[in-house]
Amino acid sequence: MIGVEGLSLAIHGTPILRKVSFGIAPGEILGLVGESGSGKSMTALALMGLLPPGAVPEGVAALDGENLLAATEARLCALRGNEIGMIFQEPMTALNPVRTIGDQVAETLRVHGAAGKAEARRIARETLDRVGLSKIGMDRYPHELSGGQRQRVCIAAAVALHPRLLIADEPTTALDVTTQAQILDLLKGLVAEQGMALMLITHDLAVVSGMADRVAVMRAGEVVERGETNAVLRRPSHAYTAKLIEASGHQPDRDALAERAAVLSAEAVVRTYPGARQGLTRGPEVRAVDGVSLTLHRGESLGLVGESGCGKSTLTRALLGLEPVQAGRITLNGGPVGPDMPTDRRAAIQVVFQDPFGSFNPRWRVARLVAEPFHLFGARPADWREQVAGMLEAVGLSRSDMEKFPHEFSGGQRQRIAIARALITRPDVLVLDEAVSALDVSIRAQILDLLADLQGRFGLSYLFISHDLSVVRSVTDRVMVMQAGKIVEEGETERVFTAPAHAYTRSLIAAAPRLELISA
Repeated sequence: MIGVEGLSLAIHGTPILRKVSFGIAPGEILGLVGESGSGKSMTALALMGLLPPGAVPEGVAALDGENLLAATEARLCALRGNEIGMIFQEPMTALNPVRTIGDQVAETLRVHGAAGKAEARRIARETLDRVGLSKIGMDRYPHELSGGQRQRVCIAAAVALHPRLLIADEPTTALDVTTQAQILDLLKGLVAEQGMALMLITHDLAVVSGMADRVAVMRAGEVVERGETNAVLRRPSHAYTAKLIEASGHQPDRDALAERAAVLSAEAVVRTYPGARQGLTRGPEVRAVDGVSLTLHRGESLGLVGESGCGKSTLTRALLGLEPVQAGRITLNGGPVGPDMPTDRRAAIQVVFQDPFGSFNPRWRVARLVAEPFHLFGARPADWREQVAGMLEAVGLSRSDMEKFPHEFSGGQRQRIAIARALITRPDVLVLDEAVSALDVSIRAQILDLLADLQGRFGLSYLFISHDLSVVRSVTDRVMVMQAGKIVEEGETERVFTAPAHAYTRSLIAAAPRLELISA
């Protein structure tokens, strides 16, 4: 049904895609994999006719023999949503924040003249029900939904007109494991139910191994390998594919943990929020953190896992002293933690966020960004530039990078800058909040190796918050499982993963995708 032959693309003369070729049959799932910058999304945008200004495509991208690259904008508008649908990676930016979800799903039907206003809303309701949102009103706005629910709305809008090809661009990257499993099952079910073709773009080989019939591996704008999924992943013929497979299961070398003193502890911590307003009154208070206790030892890596909304982020803000707690006690190096803690004590606990680019001021050079935490001491030391240069070199960057801006670096390099900034005050505890979840597998492996090396050199303690259970298993000594504000299970990481005692832990582990290959 879809035939791409010799697709090349240049933007303002710079080559982006080089002779890309693949095909997708009705009812088939093709996994398009590769690292950031390999050309996966540009390939999808070429099929959709959504290329940026200055883009010049060549070759053929045919839908039932019709070359989409030669189609007029009017023809492409008729095809988008009707014959070809697309699900984007970030649903919050793909949805209109000031329109209800019902209107946004119905819009596709009305734009293509497939239904009148009343009929479009009826079909929108049926479509939302089919993607698992039967209990969600059509008058809700995107900000009122969870990440998984917003992604389901995007899927509903994309499949409302039963397109023959659905393109899903990293649809589960930011989702927790159970929500990810639900979305992937939903997509697989829609393919089977409607007989449509699915092009699944992802950097997660475990997702591809469980979803795709065939796989195409992209690197630097080229398809370097393609074929039946199990055959390609079991016996890769290209070195790049083998490198991706090896990086997916990478285990960083870490020193064995000796018995050490506690550096961060929490005792029966409770954090509540006022209930939702109901007319002139409020509903019952919400216990986001409900009696949580933990101890992090010097040089230890402690994992914290759980679904979105379980209280991980609230607990993290309390541990960082950014929010008060209503009960319990948090201590760092024996001193109390809270919003009024002295700034010099704040220097002892730092955080690395999921999106380093979003946490940087884009107008600041790297030297100023990395030196920013020095304000905790009241003033930058006289040798601050030397300290910044030394920390950049410690994370694998160079002194010359100090004068560059954040946009001049790759995602992995920006994460290294974020780690350098967190370490510039020589903290005892580093909180890693989904620090590698958005990175490609090979870059993720490099960052995990870097973290293991820094821990050994500086005696750091890590609180590793992640929905990627494979990462947690490979880099932590102990793990805590959080559900509805409570810690439901904790223990040595390998024991929890191999013999989970709580039903919720078992459900998380069962939902996590695995790179499982069938023997010949």
